[in-house]
Amino acid sequence: MDVEIVGRMLSTLPADDDHPYRTGPWRPQHTEWRADDLEVIGELPADLDGVYLRNTENPVHPAIERYHPFDGDAMIHMVGFRDGKAFYRNRFVRTDGLLAENEAGGPLWAGIAERAGQSTRDGWGARGRMKDSSSTDIVVHNGIALSSFYQCGDLYRLDPLTLETLGKSPWTPSCGVSAHTKVDEHTGELLFFNYSTEAPYLHYGVVDAADSLVHYVDVPLPGPRLPHDMAYTENYAILNDCPMFWDADLMAKGVHVPRFHRDLPLRLGVIPRRGGSDDVLWFEAEPTYVLHWVNAYEEGDEIVLDGFFQHDPMPADNGQPGSVLDQRSTLQAGLRGIFRFLALDRLQTRLHRWRLNLATGQCKEEQLTESITEFGMINPGAGGRPYRYTYAATGKPGWFLFDGLVKHDLVSGTEERISFGEGVYGSETAVAPRVGSTSEDDGYLVTLTTDMVNDRSECLVFAAQRLSDGPIARIRLPERVSSGTHSTWAPGSSLPGWRA
Repeated sequence: MDVEIVGRMLSTLPADDDHPYRTGPWRPQHTEWRADDLEVIGELPADLDGVYLRNTENPVHPAIERYHPFDGDAMIHMVGFRDGKAFYRNRFVRTDGLLAENEAGGPLWAGIAERAGQSTRDGWGARGRMKDSSSTDIVVHNGIALSSFYQCGDLYRLDPLTLETLGKSPWTPSCGVSAHTKVDEHTGELLFFNYSTEAPYLHYGVVDAADSLVHYVDVPLPGPRLPHDMAYTENYAILNDCPMFWDADLMAKGVHVPRFHRDLPLRLGVIPRRGGSDDVLWFEAEPTYVLHWVNAYEEGDEIVLDGFFQHDPMPADNGQPGSVLDQRSTLQAGLRGIFRFLALDRLQTRLHRWRLNLATGQCKEEQLTESITEFGMINPGAGGRPYRYTYAATGKPGWFLFDGLVKHDLVSGTEERISFGEGVYGSETAVAPRVGSTSEDDGYLVTLTTDMVNDRSECLVFAAQRLSDGPIARIRLPERVSSGTHSTWAPGSSLPGWRA
């Protein structure tokens, strides 16, 4: 292994830090590495060619008062695969907020669990006066990696091979861009939305394959909302108005606390991909909050939409056995709500299907499995098209940690699963189609793990058709990485200079 330290970030976190989301599996890193010819246990297939990218909330400075795990600064991890070998890079995204706090030597902006009025400067975010940490998602569009912030911010551009920050997307609207943009491999377009506390509250846009903003329209809503994700088909984009949003009375006092409105339906908005505000067709469904959609496609007059239905979007804080509350005696009482809204078993997230009939305006829905999973990934070539498989994470009870992986077969209804092992936690698992692949699951699954037992991290590679056989290769990383979530796969053929 050829390893070099290329940078370090000076942190002001306390040496005796005991915050449950800044210690243990979430212990942040502050060293940037370049590592080539990584040690491989097993054998990397030569037809695995491209890069796996994962975004990470990785705090450099403490919170003003109360840290939320989504406040952390963006660190991108990249594992590249070429000619049966692997290489690794990790870099902080040099956001405006991180650079300003580094210069000030401490926090400047209030986090998600703090009052916006505690910020010492104006900032970003759907509610305003937040730091745009850009630490939520990562995609690759037009050969450039883009990191994003879940409550709307700039899209930061990065070289997908070196992870050098290249600035911000110049077309970003004043309301920013929400966490989950969608790249359609068939058209090269990037679809996005944003939201805010000001009417019309939601916008939808399209960026073409040449990275030009070509479509941007209002999508009026009844009031401020908290959409997190979207879906698309060949001809439509699907937006949402979930009945969990900021409490209006508290908002009037400058406090932004979400509340689940059980008497309101979930509304799903279908808009032609280049449609206008008046073209949105709204469907009503059972009340829930959907954090992540899996995919959507057209079938006759219907749009088939799959995502994760939360059976308890606002779980009661009962301190159930095995929860973080029982295991962290020093946990602040004010943090209780954070953990309720992160553990998959508390939210009861299950794969669900909605059928939206464009002719009748009716919505039919069904639960697809009893298994509790989330963060589903698909073959990127199946985006917006009929598909069969999704690969989703299982969660450690009471914790925001991924302890395994499930392959859902949506045609047969069967499932194949694997556990990462005691004390080992994974990331969102990207699907890497094999070079020359001929079917949807003809490829590989790639994820990063945080191994608390052996104090190390590895990149695991599975054969997508044989998940339960275990990893075909394990790649050792130079440092144990902090637990993280969203990821993407980019084939080498899509990256400028890949062979150079």
